[in-house]
Amino acid sequence: MELMNIARVRWACRRGMLELDILFQPFVEQVYQGLSNADKATFIRLLECEDPELFAWFMGHEECADVELARMVAKVRGRAAA
Repeated sequence: MELMNIARVRWACRRGMLELDILFQPFVEQVYQGLSNADKATFIRLLECEDPELFAWFMGHEECADVELARMVAKVRGRAAA
């Protein structure tokens, strides 16, 4: 999987839900560049998910069945809690 440049990642973080913007934008600005390429690819895959699905995962209403995506959700949530 080819990684997006940072400008495209920032753009992909702009969501239809403010709650997701509040989670994604600081993560991209403060953490994304330091991730491994594998984690960057997983984050990009996460951004390809639909907003209602993401909202359910991040708010703890549902658990993501994909192990790697679930790990990235936890990483983003952990950063937001810090």
